[in-house]
Amino acid sequence: MKNKLLISVAVMSLYLPLSSSFAAQASQSEMLKDVAVLQSEWAKIKYQMSDEKLQLSAIEKLEQQAALTSAKYSDFAEPKIWQGIILSTDAGIVKGLSALGKVKEAKKLFETSLEQNPTALNASAHTSLGSLYYQVPGWPIAFGNDEKAEQHLKAALAVNPDGIDANYFYADFLMESKRYDEARVHFEKALKAQVRPDRPIADAGRRHEIETALLKLSALSKK
Repeated sequence: MKNKLLISVAVMSLYLPLSSSFAAQASQSEMLKDVAVLQSEWAKIKYQMSDEKLQLSAIEKLEQQAALTSAKYSDFAEPKIWQGIILSTDAGIVKGLSALGKVKEAKKLFETSLEQNPTALNASAHTSLGSLYYQVPGWPIAFGNDEKAEQHLKAALAVNPDGIDANYFYADFLMESKRYDEARVHFEKALKAQVRPDRPIADAGRRHEIETALLKLSALSKK
């Protein structure tokens, strides 16, 4: 009887890790679906809404959804990345000192996600954090820092060298730094990036931004 009990326990121990593994996979699959919803709604708000009041109202609602998603999947980096992106987008619409609170919150989310998984979503936390570092004011107003910006943007490119966002934001940083020849290389690389079938609106919007930036870069280069 004792031997039978030991065998039963041993058999159960074989199944438990498999069950846990399946549960983890299911949780990750559900998380990615919820993150895809955030991505899709963000793209519509950013690239298909022209009225700023409607845009701001929509992004604030999406912030609430993103916060719930982050709380639901607290063990994953991806929801935090998108919560940070959405907060940063809100700050970009509002602008000014009143937006700094959300920018700082986004920074913390990106930093936490990097601790959890630095390569999540093709190292998007590095891209997003790097973009914050060069776009916000420096001390004593905020945390802007060009050296840290470049470190994070290069870290993103190391993981995703051909990505549209990684190249676009590094190019934009280089243009802001008046490194025009380098900027052109990365804008053109971003424009040639492979289309993401699951993100058509975001890709179309980003490509338009790249084309506009290249025109600006040409004008700046002639000065």
